[in-house]
Amino acid sequence: MSRREGGRGRAPNLRSSIYLSETDGLWHGWVTMGLKDNGAPDRRHRTGKTETEVTRKVRELEAKRDAGKVDRPGRAPTVEQWMTTYLNDIAARKLAPTTLESYWSDTRNWIIKHLGKHRLDRLQAEHLDKLYTRMLNEGKKPSHVLKVHRILSRALEIARRRGRVGENVAKQVDSPGAGDEEIEPLTQTEARRILAAAERRRNGSRWSVALALGLRQGEALGLRWKYVDLDGGSVRVWWQISRLKWRHGCDDVTACTEGKHRRACPKNCPKARRKAGRPHKCILPTAERLCPKNCDRHASTCPNRVGGGLVFRPPKGKSKRTIPLPPELIPILKAHRTKQKMERLAAANVWEDHDLVFCQPNGRPIDPRDDWDDWKDLLSQAGVRDARVHDGRHTAGTLLIEQGVHVRTVQEILGHSDIRLTQRYTHVATPMAADGMQSMGRALWGSQP
Repeated sequence: MSRREGGRGRAPNLRSSIYLSETDGLWHGWVTMGLKDNGAPDRRHRTGKTETEVTRKVRELEAKRDAGKVDRPGRAPTVEQWMTTYLNDIAARKLAPTTLESYWSDTRNWIIKHLGKHRLDRLQAEHLDKLYTRMLNEGKKPSHVLKVHRILSRALEIARRRGRVGENVAKQVDSPGAGDEEIEPLTQTEARRILAAAERRRNGSRWSVALALGLRQGEALGLRWKYVDLDGGSVRVWWQISRLKWRHGCDDVTACTEGKHRRACPKNCPKARRKAGRPHKCILPTAERLCPKNCDRHASTCPNRVGGGLVFRPPKGKSKRTIPLPPELIPILKAHRTKQKMERLAAANVWEDHDLVFCQPNGRPIDPRDDWDDWKDLLSQAGVRDARVHDGRHTAGTLLIEQGVHVRTVQEILGHSDIRLTQRYTHVATPMAADGMQSMGRALWGSQP
């Protein structure tokens, strides 16, 4: 670092300089941080009333430079601006559409809402701590907080790599613990009652596949006959059905969404289908608007909407797999295929051939929401407690462990990318574990030979 007075003289290249200006009476400091995109030196300027103050500021910049934590020249974007850039232009190339939509939802509701106005280079670890504490205080699960943390941490890491910030402050925060997700599988007795009730229903074998193979909802609804080998007794889970979000195809989004924004439903709303705490397009003019002013949603009502609806996509993560079929399931699927051929003949030219194992009476894919309703109705008919569609997958995993199947094999059948997900089912007492403890009892208290 060199010191000059009155602005006279010149410091060597790449050396910091401090001088007292005769023009304004202030001390000035210049630090060379590197090179700009055009090859010119990136010189940062600091001022202060005293030499000590400017010296401190210059040394802070030098420390950042020497540690490789140099911010890009120019004004840093806000958290809102960077998250928008990250999700739209960076993450969108790799994430599945449904995952991207989920990320956007958490980003809008938590990251942008509570951190969006902060400049990216001035975001502090304490800001993240306050956000996570607020989420927990509002009843959000630790796993949800962890998801938000990972979204933000990844965005900040990309910003660091590209010189937007000097460091990723999310790494200074202890990752919120996800905790062990509590699963509520159905019992073997409940599963049998469901299958008995499903025998009398159209597409009843859909639930035989769910409880026997543990397929995700999209994997089961996207299953096609070309991937089912009933003679060899196996099924290839290579595709799933996903519902993608519609996008506006109109020129004026503001005009297209006029009058369609969601509003909080007050107690005196006369709308018959009002549900407590659930927002909708309320007809009362005094209702509080929930959508932001620049809302570009509601694309499903756009007359020129594009890119949405039900589509076939590869399964989640590394879940592409081949699963052996239980011998008892093969005749059930054969009978289902015979019934479907009869439906196809009855539908004639109305039939849309997608080669789906489970479809509507006209051959079109089953909407996941209709599938959910069918499951709830089946539970009621079978006299079984309420459960989610995904709990059928948990049931399959738990039953496999109960039958003594090794956890690694269960991982392969369910398509888990991480063995820790499969180990959630090992809380059950398998027959092998029971036999082992009986042997332990005999060893400690049984008669000696």
